[in-house]
Amino acid sequence: MDQTFFLSRRRFLSLAATASAAGLAGCVSPNQQVIYSDPRRPITPPPVGPSGSRTPELDAMYGQIEDGGFVIPAVPYWKIPSRFYRQQVVDPTGEAPGTVVVDTPSRFLYLVEPGGMAMRYGVGIGREGFAWSGAGVIQWRQKWPKWTPPDEMIARQPELEQYSSRNGGMPPGLMNPLGARALYIFQNGQDTLYRLHGNPEWNSIGKAVSSGCVRLLNHDILDLYERVPTKARIIVWQ
Repeated sequence: MDQTFFLSRRRFLSLAATASAAGLAGCVSPNQQVIYSDPRRPITPPPVGPSGSRTPELDAMYGQIEDGGFVIPAVPYWKIPSRFYRQQVVDPTGEAPGTVVVDTPSRFLYLVEPGGMAMRYGVGIGREGFAWSGAGVIQWRQKWPKWTPPDEMIARQPELEQYSSRNGGMPPGLMNPLGARALYIFQNGQDTLYRLHGNPEWNSIGKAVSSGCVRLLNHDILDLYERVPTKARIIVWQ
């Protein structure tokens, strides 16, 4: 496992809504039963070998999952750089336990834990021009959410009209861009249209591809969803 690092540069743009609503709510690219550990108890991550290697522990962590009536396929995690695997690390953020920190440049999301530790997840982020940064609150959360592209996105991609609010949105499912879970970010009581959400495209992790939101592997958003406190504070570094 790669060693815990300290960010060489951190810039926090506090309470700044730096992106317009257009594009953010889209959260998409333009184009075996698992028993989870107690989310309140820190876990020791499985041994992680070099990228491209496989272990039984990682096979179990990223294997096929049944959830909410859907079967989430196994992730070929050996094709993803090992630094992006879910793992517990020494907290590099200095934030209070329960805080979610998205380190956009490094493509990591941290959930700060007591005792100076954090759970770290690899993420995909928004393309330049769609990213959001600042501080907010995870005001709302949903299992297997619908997805409704905003009118601005539909104007750019008319084929998405079938999923508009007028047509009831895209039903939950494996191909839904919000994946298995969605966490909705509010700032000053207003919806930022910025989400933390699951993702059927495992090869987007570590890349800047979405229309603004932070995407995790479906396996990882399931884990984060159970761990993150109600009304958790979230900070996004740009």
